Amino acid sequence: MNTTSLTPRTGGQILVQQLITHGVKQLFCVPGESYLAVLDALHDADIGVTVCRQEGGAAMMAEAQGKLTGQPGICFVTRGPGATNASAGVHIAHQDSTPMILFVGQVARNAMGREAFQELDYSAVFGTMAKWVVQIDDPARVPELISRAFHVATSGRPGPVVVALPEDMLTEAATVADALPYQVTESHPGAAQMAELAQRLQAAQSPVAILGGSRWSEQAVREFTAFAEAWSIPVYCSFRRQMLFPATHACYGGDLGLGVNPKLLARIKASDLVLVVGGRLSEVPSQSYELFNIPTPAQPLVHVHADADELGKLYRPTQAIHATPQAFAAALNTVPPTATVPWKAHTEAAHAEYLAWSDTAPIRIPGNLQMGQVMQHLKEVLPADTIFCNGAGNFATWIHRFWPFTTYASQLAPTSGSMGYGLPAGVGGKRLWPQREVVIFAGDGDFLMHGQEFATAVQYGLPIIVVLLDNAMYGTIRMHQEREYPGRISATQLKNPDFKAYAQAFGGHGERVERTEDFAPALARARASGLPSVLHCLIDPEAITPTGTLQGIRSAALSKK
Repeated sequence: MNTTSLTPRTGGQILVQQLITHGVKQLFCVPGESYLAVLDALHDADIGVTVCRQEGGAAMMAEAQGKLTGQPGICFVTRGPGATNASAGVHIAHQDSTPMILFVGQVARNAMGREAFQELDYSAVFGTMAKWVVQIDDPARVPELISRAFHVATSGRPGPVVVALPEDMLTEAATVADALPYQVTESHPGAAQMAELAQRLQAAQSPVAILGGSRWSEQAVREFTAFAEAWSIPVYCSFRRQMLFPATHACYGGDLGLGVNPKLLARIKASDLVLVVGGRLSEVPSQSYELFNIPTPAQPLVHVHADADELGKLYRPTQAIHATPQAFAAALNTVPPTATVPWKAHTEAAHAEYLAWSDTAPIRIPGNLQMGQVMQHLKEVLPADTIFCNGAGNFATWIHRFWPFTTYASQLAPTSGSMGYGLPAGVGGKRLWPQREVVIFAGDGDFLMHGQEFATAVQYGLPIIVVLLDNAMYGTIRMHQEREYPGRISATQLKNPDFKAYAQAFGGHGERVERTEDFAPALARARASGLPSVLHCLIDPEAITPTGTLQGIRSAALSKK
């Protein structure tokens, strides 16, 4: 396509050229008749198109790429049920602060308001979970509105944008110039703010740092790591943001997730200065909003965030710094410590507590397959930059607690707790970086929410590895059920397929793992196969967490009756 010629083009052609202008290299879709003009324009475009099996999976793949790169992940779906299927991915992008643009086909303009076939009001449908929802009714405005969509998705606190495309608009011709490529705006801390932060650190006795959110980069992680090392400050990562600080570093103290180390919480509560960078301290990292008082925390709080609206939204900070994590990390070299810090022993103890908490050696669970030993083996054989993906369920604890994240852009997990995320996220990650190893942890219930995307992995030759933990139930809900209604099992049991055969039926590699000693050779065969693989791991239903059993939870609940 000619980006400078002002010859007439269809709305679909103009749209695809805007994607190229804004640097889009890949997109994900489930095709629909509502945007055939876009699919035709993509035929001759230099954009990789991944055809998916369900719109929720397609949206999650796009979100995963947005999470890894900081550039908007792109997804196209058709109207009505296609759009509502994709809403799970939009909600993930919203709560995870991920840049993403969802393009949705729409009915023809002359049919709107008549409840035409698959018609929806997308502003109403997505208004509470997207940063912006827009419908493009004039092909001449495509460059303007697509440029705005990219800027909105990446500015401040990033998030999803939904763009509705009436099908007749996409076939109508217009003569219009292309927009300029979008630029991400960085907000920087002032020199006075950095000097004030240095004074607060120098006056502290037991400070801590908590890292979260988005708008980080590999360089920003390195710069913050150097700052933490210079000040010997203990660093904690927010829920499912462990890739923001190397777990092997002497300053690392663990993550603020589910089933958190009690010693970690005690150290944060006892601190006299909390530096929060990038995160919002939402429900999970704040431990159901009980870690810090709202609106005024007991501990002095320095909150750094890219979006001014997040500063003071829940927590009144002692010092608010409106800056992106990248800009803030770059400015940290202006605040070197002026003397030996008094809390070095505090930091060393925090790291020692993390090492003890993440040690697999003492972990023993019921059954013949010991996941502690499985995790130890994965640490021994997988590259440090392996991308680990997971959806939602107790099984995710094995990754969060026992895998040492040391590389930026190596974690794909939904802070929104959306089930079914791991497999499509893994496909998105592998499509982006084929040279990186991708491992997906999934539960049996979690996997089958988007298990059909295994076909997408096969179609595009993506040798991802799924470690599927099968305990024949929705384990997290069963755990809560036993705690609240002990012994009254209802709607949480599952009868599962043979997942080894499932993988093979799709054209992938399958293994059945029933004992600890089976895992290592099964993993080796899967990695050598060059195919998408499923390791079907049979887990004793009693092994509900790394350190607890269903019987133990039930007995504790009954003792309180």
